[in-house]
Parts: sequence; structure tokens; C-alpha cells
Amino acid sequence: MKKLLIYIRRLVNLSAREVGLIIHNPIYICCMVVFPLVVIFFFTSLMNEGQPEDLPCGVVDNDNTSITRAMIRQLDAFQSTHVAGHYNSVAEARKAIQRNEIYAFLYIPDGTTARLISKRQPKMSFYYSNVTLVAGGMLFKDLKTVTTLSSAAVGAAKLQMLGKTPKEIKEFIQPIALDVHMVGNPWMNYNVYLSSIMVPGILVLFMFLITAYSIGTELKFGRAHKWMSMAGNNIFIALTGKLLPQTLVFLTIFLGYEWYVYGYLNFPHPGGILMIIFLAVLTVLSSQGFGVFVFGLMPSLRMSMSVCSLWAVVGFSACGATFPLFAMDGMIEALAQIVPLRHYYMIYQICVFNGYPLIDAWVNVVALVAFATLPILVIRNIKRAMVEYVYIP
Repeated sequence: MKKLLIYIRRLVNLSAREVGLIIHNPIYICCMVVFPLVVIFFFTSLMNEGQPEDLPCGVVDNDNTSITRAMIRQLDAFQSTHVAGHYNSVAEARKAIQRNEIYAFLYIPDGTTARLISKRQPKMSFYYSNVTLVAGGMLFKDLKTVTTLSSAAVGAAKLQMLGKTPKEIKEFIQPIALDVHMVGNPWMNYNVYLSSIMVPGILVLFMFLITAYSIGTELKFGRAHKWMSMAGNNIFIALTGKLLPQTLVFLTIFLGYEWYVYGYLNFPHPGGILMIIFLAVLTVLSSQGFGVFVFGLMPSLRMSMSVCSLWAVVGFSACGATFPLFAMDGMIEALAQIVPLRHYYMIYQICVFNGYPLIDAWVNVVALVAFATLPILVIRNIKRAMVEYVYIP
């Protein structure tokens, strides 16, 4: 019991010392509080409308009939499309795309209406730029929809002239009725898809860096011996006392982010509040564990922070949020399994976004727990570095 009280007192003293370092060093304040808050509000407000609206589109209408003009008005009425310019030729419209004035244009050749009425299958072309992937994809969908609807409208008018009933016309034009549902995000809110992975990814980056930085500066500024003596030369006590205040700050920021997106912005979260809190705790502990592990592998402030930065940035591409992991090269697919952000994303989409039980993501939970326990493998190396190494600038 007496030994336990000694350990607790040392932890309190070490944590108080770390709080003092955090308060008096602006790097900690910026990277643990200021920059994470800026990132949270920047990314969540970047697409606060859910999806882009009034994307500029051009038209080359060489037919110029009442039907084609109605088609253009219908295109302009779509929420995500705005007809920003009429061009005399395809070459002019193509140059407008190259100047980033428009993202796509519709080309209606001469004689389109006559061929449409006489059922001679007119050809209309639409060109779109996928340099901006979301804009190109959304305009492609609207251009395809408006051309299909215009063709259907002419066919419906002819069938009505032949005396067909509305039910017969509908069954003829659309023999198969489609009932389309977007699972989990019926509003097609791109903010839900992007902010739910970009913000945690950047928070993980800050946790990697600050963890490695806080241990490395003990060696750099010659505080290592004092730090170890306060811990009774026990590296477990030393690391726990150092990381405890950081854990509380990071966990507060992470939970604040989750309250903001799930509580205030109302991002879909059928998995429930307990799953959200569990994922936050697991993410913070695994990120700090990875940061300690990297420093233990290479007890150098510069090298450990460089590796942490690289690993965090690789996570954005290898997590599978923007491109499916199974479609990547086999080496990248294997590398992704040792990136913490990949397992965060899998637990998020399985248990929080889709509401499946935690057992369905047990592999990813075990992986994050393993990341949190990685420091055990390098604990002796860290102690040796603090006791024996001399910092070389």
C-alpha cells in the first residue's frame, strides 16, 4: 500500500511538471488545442451546404429550337448545375474548361430536334473535366439526366397524340421502375464523408508528433535525468506521468469534435454514443502508443517526428476512405494494416456509420489495442536513451 502511494505521488508530480511544460511552451498549446480547433471548424464548414451547388456549365446549341432551349432551361434548373455560358463552337467551350471557367459543357448539333421527332436517334455530346472529381461527376449525372428526360418528353408527347393513357405512356417509357436509396447518407452530404476522416486523420497526426516531441525534448534540453529521477528511475511511471495530461487534452478535443459533428451538425451515427466514445478513447491511446513506439525505435527527436509525419500522411491515402483498399496494389494493401487511421476508419464505418455490432470490427479493435501497447516493446530502449544518450544537434 505504501509503495502504491509512492507511485501515485510520483505520477501526480510528473503530471504537474508536464502541465507546466505544456503551459509555458506555445508549441504544445498550438498543436494540442489551437490548430486542432482550427482544423475542425475549417473542414466542417468547408462543405456546410452538404454538396456543391450551381456548378458552372456551358452549352453549345447549334440547333437552337424550342425543344433544345427547354432542355437548357431544365439543365439550369438543377440544384447542382448553373448554365454559365453559351458558346459558338466546341473549341470555344473546350478552352473555357481549360481556363477553369466551366467544369463541363453540353454539345447539341444542328438537326437534333428533327432527328428526335423522326426517331432517327440524334447524338448529343457532353464533355466534362474530372480534374475536380466531385464537380465532374455531379455535372456528368445532371447532363445525362437532362438528355434522357428530354428524349422521354418527346416520346410521351407522341404517345399522347396517339391516344395512349398516362399509365400506358409511363409503362412504355420506363418499363422498369427504379427505387434508389443511398444507405446511411440519403442527403448525399459530402461533408459527412470528408470531415469524418480528414479531421480525425489530422488529429492523429498531431497526437503522433506531440507524443514524439514531448519525449524527445527531454533528451534535447537535458531534462532526461531529472525526469527519470522524479519517476524513481521507473520508465513506466515516467511515461505515464508525462502522457497523462496530453491524453486528457487530446481526448477532450476528440470528444468535442465528435459532439460537434454528431450532436450539433447531426452527422448520421446509428452506432450510438457509447460506440463513439469508445472509438475516441481507442484512437487517442493507439496514436500515443504509436508515437512512443516510433521514438523507442529511433531515440532521435528529428527522426521520430519525421517518421510519425510520414506514417500519418500515408494513412490518408491508405485508409480506404477515398479509394477502396482492395483495388490498390497488394503491397499498399498490406502496408495499410499497420496504419492506425485505417483501423479507425473501419471501426467508424462499420460500427458508428452503419450501426453494426463491435464484434464485426474485432480485427480492427485488436489492431488499435496492439498499437496502444506497442511501447512495451521499446520501453527499455527509451530508458537507456534517457539515462545514457547525449543529444547531438
